[in-house]
Amino acid sequence: MRRGAAVAALLCLGAACLLGRGFDPRAWLLPARRRLLSAAQLARYRGAPGQPGLYLAVLGRVFDVERGRKHYGPGGAYSGLAGRDASRAFATGDFTPAGLVDDVSALSPGEMLAIRSWLSFYGDNYQPVGMLVGRFYDENGAPTEALRQAEAAIEEALKFHAESKQRKQQFPPCNSEWSSAKGSRFWCSRQSGGVTRDWAGVPRKLYRPGSRGSHCVCVRTTGAPWGQPDSAEHGDRGDLDDPHLEEYAGCHPLAEQCVPTA
Repeated sequence: MRRGAAVAALLCLGAACLLGRGFDPRAWLLPARRRLLSAAQLARYRGAPGQPGLYLAVLGRVFDVERGRKHYGPGGAYSGLAGRDASRAFATGDFTPAGLVDDVSALSPGEMLAIRSWLSFYGDNYQPVGMLVGRFYDENGAPTEALRQAEAAIEEALKFHAESKQRKQQFPPCNSEWSSAKGSRFWCSRQSGGVTRDWAGVPRKLYRPGSRGSHCVCVRTTGAPWGQPDSAEHGDRGDLDDPHLEEYAGCHPLAEQCVPTA
Protein backbone atom coordinates (compact mmCIF):
# COMPACT_ATOMS: atom_id res chain seq x y z
CA MET A 1 0.00 0.00 0.00
CA ARG A 2 1.36 3.42 -0.89
CA ARG A 3 2.16 5.78 1.97
CA GLY A 4 -0.56 8.26 0.93
CA ALA A 5 -3.19 5.55 0.82
CA ALA A 6 -2.14 4.23 4.23
CA VAL A 7 -2.37 7.70 5.75
CA ALA A 8 -5.78 8.22 4.15
CA ALA A 9 -6.99 4.97 5.66
CA LEU A 10 -5.78 6.00 9.11
CA LEU A 11 -7.49 9.36 8.80
CA CYS A 12 -10.79 7.77 7.78
CA LEU A 13 -10.57 5.20 10.58
CA GLY A 14 -9.95 7.89 13.17
CA ALA A 15 -12.83 9.98 11.88
CA ALA A 16 -15.20 7.02 11.93
CA CYS A 17 -14.30 6.18 15.53
CA LEU A 18 -14.82 9.77 16.65
CA LEU A 19 -18.05 10.47 14.78
CA GLY A 20 -20.71 11.82 17.09
CA ARG A 21 -18.39 13.30 19.70
CA GLY A 22 -19.10 16.95 20.32
CA PHE A 23 -16.96 20.00 19.68
CA ASP A 24 -18.02 23.53 20.51
CA PRO A 25 -16.54 25.92 17.93
CA ARG A 26 -17.57 28.97 19.95
CA ALA A 27 -15.23 27.93 22.77
CA TRP A 28 -12.49 29.27 20.54
CA LEU A 29 -13.80 32.77 21.06
CA LEU A 30 -12.96 32.81 24.77
CA PRO A 31 -10.44 35.55 25.62
CA ALA A 32 -7.88 33.02 26.89
CA ARG A 33 -7.74 31.47 23.43
CA ARG A 34 -7.58 34.64 21.36
CA ARG A 35 -3.97 34.26 20.25
CA LEU A 36 -3.86 35.04 16.55
CA LEU A 37 -1.27 33.66 14.16
CA SER A 38 -0.60 34.57 10.57
CA ALA A 39 0.12 31.89 7.97
CA ALA A 40 3.79 32.90 8.02
CA GLN A 41 3.96 32.55 11.80
CA LEU A 42 2.26 29.17 11.75
CA ALA A 43 4.67 27.93 9.07
CA ARG A 44 7.52 28.31 11.60
CA TYR A 45 5.94 25.59 13.79
CA ARG A 46 6.83 22.48 11.80
CA GLY A 47 9.04 20.94 14.44
CA ALA A 48 12.34 21.31 12.61
CA PRO A 49 15.56 22.06 14.56
CA GLY A 50 15.62 25.69 15.57
CA GLN A 51 11.88 26.17 15.17
CA PRO A 52 9.79 27.17 18.22
CA GLY A 53 7.40 24.20 18.25
CA LEU A 54 4.98 21.98 16.41
CA TYR A 55 1.50 23.28 15.53
CA LEU A 56 -1.25 22.48 13.08
CA ALA A 57 -4.63 24.01 12.28
CA VAL A 58 -8.05 22.64 11.37
CA LEU A 59 -10.75 25.07 10.19
CA GLY A 60 -8.50 27.86 11.43
CA ARG A 61 -8.16 26.49 14.97
CA VAL A 62 -4.56 25.97 15.98
CA PHE A 63 -3.31 23.16 18.21
CA ASP A 64 0.05 22.43 19.81
CA VAL A 65 0.83 18.84 18.75
CA GLU A 66 4.33 18.65 20.20
CA ARG A 67 3.54 15.55 22.23
CA GLY A 68 2.56 13.83 19.01
CA ARG A 69 5.93 14.60 17.44
CA LYS A 70 6.48 11.06 16.15
CA HIS A 71 3.37 11.53 13.99
CA TYR A 72 3.54 15.23 13.11
CA GLY A 73 7.25 16.04 13.29
CA PRO A 74 9.69 15.86 10.36
CA GLY A 75 9.57 12.37 8.87
CA GLY A 76 6.31 11.48 10.62
CA ALA A 77 3.32 10.06 8.75
CA TYR A 78 1.34 13.28 9.32
CA SER A 79 4.22 15.73 8.94
CA GLY A 80 2.51 17.36 5.97
CA LEU A 81 -0.18 18.68 8.30
CA ALA A 82 2.25 20.61 10.50
CA GLY A 83 2.68 24.35 10.25
CA ARG A 84 -0.41 24.94 8.15
CA ASP A 85 -4.17 24.59 7.92
CA ALA A 86 -4.67 21.50 5.77
CA SER A 87 -8.34 20.99 6.66
CA ARG A 88 -9.13 19.41 3.30
CA ALA A 89 -6.55 16.63 3.80
CA PHE A 90 -8.19 15.56 7.07
CA ALA A 91 -11.23 14.58 5.03
CA THR A 92 -9.68 13.33 1.80
CA GLY A 93 -6.30 11.89 2.83
CA ASP A 94 -4.75 13.77 -0.11
CA PHE A 95 -1.25 14.75 1.04
CA THR A 96 -0.18 16.30 -2.24
CA PRO A 97 0.30 20.08 -2.40
CA ALA A 98 -3.16 20.34 -3.97
CA GLY A 99 -4.71 18.50 -1.03
CA LEU A 100 -2.86 20.18 1.84
CA VAL A 101 -5.09 23.26 1.76
CA ASP A 102 -7.84 24.81 3.86
CA ASP A 103 -10.56 25.01 1.19
CA VAL A 104 -13.44 22.74 2.27
CA SER A 105 -16.16 24.38 0.22
CA ALA A 106 -16.76 21.43 -2.14
CA LEU A 107 -16.50 18.53 0.31
CA SER A 108 -19.24 15.93 0.74
CA PRO A 109 -21.32 15.61 3.92
CA GLY A 110 -19.27 12.56 4.96
CA GLU A 111 -16.04 14.47 4.48
CA MET A 112 -17.32 17.39 6.56
CA LEU A 113 -18.17 14.94 9.33
CA ALA A 114 -14.62 13.62 9.16
CA ILE A 115 -13.29 17.14 9.74
CA ARG A 116 -15.66 17.60 12.67
CA SER A 117 -14.44 14.34 14.17
CA TRP A 118 -10.81 15.39 13.88
CA LEU A 119 -11.62 18.71 15.54
CA SER A 120 -13.10 16.74 18.42
CA PHE A 121 -10.00 14.58 18.57
CA TYR A 122 -7.60 17.52 18.75
CA GLY A 123 -9.82 19.35 21.22
CA ASP A 124 -9.76 16.31 23.50
CA ASN A 125 -6.10 15.40 23.15
CA TYR A 126 -4.02 18.49 22.36
CA GLN A 127 -3.60 21.98 23.72
CA PRO A 128 -5.49 24.67 21.76
CA VAL A 129 -3.29 27.63 20.88
CA GLY A 130 -5.53 30.11 19.09
CA MET A 131 -6.76 31.00 15.63
CA LEU A 132 -5.15 31.31 12.24
CA VAL A 133 -5.87 34.59 10.48
CA GLY A 134 -7.03 33.85 6.99
CA ARG A 135 -9.89 31.86 5.51
CA PHE A 136 -11.76 31.13 8.75
CA TYR A 137 -10.85 33.98 11.13
CA ASP A 138 -10.24 37.64 10.40
CA GLU A 139 -7.51 39.83 11.85
CA ASN A 140 -9.64 40.42 14.96
CA GLY A 141 -10.21 36.71 15.58
CA ALA A 142 -13.83 36.87 14.47
CA PRO A 143 -15.32 34.02 12.39
CA THR A 144 -15.51 34.66 8.67
CA GLU A 145 -18.29 33.77 6.29
CA ALA A 146 -16.23 30.75 5.16
CA LEU A 147 -16.25 29.39 8.73
CA ARG A 148 -19.97 29.97 9.09
CA GLN A 149 -20.55 28.11 5.84
CA ALA A 150 -18.34 25.22 6.99
CA GLU A 151 -20.17 24.98 10.31
CA ALA A 152 -23.53 25.06 8.50
CA ALA A 153 -22.32 22.27 6.21
CA ILE A 154 -21.33 20.21 9.25
CA GLU A 155 -24.75 20.72 10.82
CA GLU A 156 -26.43 19.61 7.59
CA ALA A 157 -24.13 16.59 7.43
CA LEU A 158 -25.04 15.64 11.00
CA LYS A 159 -28.72 15.86 10.14
CA PHE A 160 -28.20 13.77 7.01
CA HIS A 161 -26.21 11.18 8.97
CA ALA A 162 -28.95 10.87 11.59
CA GLU A 163 -31.61 10.49 8.90
CA SER A 164 -29.52 7.86 7.09
CA LYS A 165 -29.17 5.83 10.28
CA GLN A 166 -32.93 5.99 10.80
CA ARG A 167 -33.59 4.92 7.19
CA LYS A 168 -31.24 1.97 7.58
CA GLN A 169 -33.16 0.85 10.66
CA GLN A 170 -36.43 1.11 8.75
CA PHE A 171 -35.12 -0.44 5.51
CA PRO A 172 -32.02 -2.55 6.24
CA PRO A 173 -30.04 -3.57 3.12
CA CYS A 174 -30.64 -7.08 1.75
CA ASN A 175 -28.13 -9.87 1.56
CA SER A 176 -27.21 -10.39 -2.08
CA GLU A 177 -25.12 -12.52 -4.40
CA TRP A 178 -24.64 -12.89 -8.14
CA SER A 179 -23.53 -15.71 -10.37
CA SER A 180 -23.26 -16.01 -14.14
CA ALA A 181 -25.43 -19.11 -14.05
CA LYS A 182 -28.29 -17.87 -11.85
CA GLY A 183 -27.98 -14.11 -11.91
CA SER A 184 -28.87 -12.08 -8.81
CA ARG A 185 -30.32 -13.43 -5.59
CA PHE A 186 -31.57 -11.30 -2.72
CA TRP A 187 -32.66 -12.47 0.71
CA CYS A 188 -33.47 -11.08 4.13
CA SER A 189 -32.55 -12.25 7.62
CA ARG A 190 -32.70 -10.81 11.11
CA GLN A 191 -29.18 -9.44 10.69
CA SER A 192 -29.03 -8.49 7.02
CA GLY A 193 -27.43 -5.15 6.27
CA GLY A 194 -25.69 -5.23 9.65
CA VAL A 195 -28.96 -4.30 11.38
CA THR A 196 -29.93 -6.71 14.16
CA ARG A 197 -33.70 -6.82 14.65
CA ASP A 198 -36.58 -9.11 15.60
CA TRP A 199 -37.95 -9.40 12.05
CA ALA A 200 -36.48 -10.56 8.73
CA GLY A 201 -38.61 -8.79 6.15
CA VAL A 202 -38.96 -9.32 2.41
CA PRO A 203 -36.79 -7.96 -0.44
CA ARG A 204 -37.95 -4.85 -2.27
CA LYS A 205 -36.44 -2.23 -4.55
CA LEU A 206 -36.13 1.10 -2.77
CA TYR A 207 -36.00 4.31 -4.81
CA ARG A 208 -34.65 7.38 -3.04
CA PRO A 209 -36.08 10.76 -4.04
CA GLY A 210 -33.67 12.35 -6.52
CA SER A 211 -31.85 9.09 -7.19
CA ARG A 212 -31.88 7.43 -10.62
CA GLY A 213 -31.48 3.86 -9.44
CA SER A 214 -32.71 1.59 -6.67
CA HIS A 215 -31.18 -0.81 -4.17
CA CYS A 216 -32.47 -3.86 -2.36
CA VAL A 217 -33.81 -3.43 1.16
CA CYS A 218 -35.65 -5.63 3.61
CA VAL A 219 -39.17 -4.50 4.41
CA ARG A 220 -41.20 -5.28 7.51
CA THR A 221 -44.48 -7.01 6.63
CA THR A 222 -46.49 -6.74 9.84
CA GLY A 223 -47.50 -4.05 12.32
CA ALA A 224 -47.95 -0.33 11.72
CA PRO A 225 -45.79 1.68 9.28
CA TRP A 226 -42.49 3.02 10.60
CA GLY A 227 -42.89 5.92 12.99
CA GLN A 228 -46.65 5.60 13.28
CA PRO A 229 -48.55 4.33 16.32
CA ASP A 230 -50.10 0.89 16.19
CA SER A 231 -53.59 1.12 14.83
CA ALA A 232 -56.00 -1.22 13.08
CA GLU A 233 -56.45 1.32 10.29
CA HIS A 234 -52.95 0.56 9.00
CA GLY A 235 -53.94 -2.98 8.02
CA ASP A 236 -51.03 -4.73 9.80
CA ARG A 237 -48.80 -4.51 6.69
CA GLY A 238 -45.67 -2.93 8.14
CA ASP A 239 -43.95 -0.77 5.49
CA LEU A 240 -45.11 -2.71 2.44
CA ASP A 241 -47.21 0.22 1.23
CA ASP A 242 -44.38 2.77 1.26
CA PRO A 243 -44.61 4.61 -2.10
CA HIS A 244 -40.84 4.41 -2.70
CA LEU A 245 -40.86 0.60 -2.82
CA GLU A 246 -41.28 -1.73 -5.77
CA GLU A 247 -41.61 -5.51 -5.91
CA TYR A 248 -39.10 -7.64 -7.81
CA ALA A 249 -40.53 -9.27 -10.91
CA GLY A 250 -40.96 -13.02 -10.61
CA CYS A 251 -40.75 -13.09 -6.80
CA HIS A 252 -43.54 -13.92 -4.37
CA PRO A 253 -44.56 -10.71 -2.55
CA LEU A 254 -43.99 -12.24 0.91
CA ALA A 255 -40.94 -14.46 0.20
CA GLU A 256 -37.84 -13.74 2.28
CA GLN A 257 -35.70 -14.85 -0.68
CA CYS A 258 -35.93 -13.56 -4.25
CA VAL A 259 -34.36 -14.45 -7.61
CA PRO A 260 -35.72 -11.76 -9.98
CA THR A 261 -36.66 -12.69 -13.51
CA ALA A 262 -35.63 -9.32 -14.85
